[in-house]
Amino acid sequence: MAKQLMEIVLPRLARPLYAHLEKFQLGQMSELQFTKRFEKELQKQHHWLAKRGIAVAKAALAIHAAVIVLSLGGLRSEAQESGIPLEVLEFRAICEAAQDVAQSYGVDRVRAIKAIARLVARYGE
Repeated sequence: MAKQLMEIVLPRLARPLYAHLEKFQLGQMSELQFTKRFEKELQKQHHWLAKRGIAVAKAALAIHAAVIVLSLGGLRSEAQESGIPLEVLEFRAICEAAQDVAQSYGVDRVRAIKAIARLVARYGE
């Protein structure tokens, strides 16, 4: 089920993320505007999945994992610039995402970390 979710969520998030990112990089959008638009897009995707019968916690796990997968290029750049191993930055992002899911949806934090990490490992290559 998680695999199928990621195959739906990744392309649905990638298109608007890259469109917003391009506008941001071209100076057509501020960082605040980018953040607000992307948060709105995440909420839209979460709502779309919920309307199709996907449990809200599972949808949140998939969406958070997809955001990390789509952010790997930026994490790689940050790792190279800072001298911190990519795996450390990736794990920090996974832990932050898992904490958000745990607080928002009552999912066990460790379980959320494992679920997100599995999805990122599978789709992040």
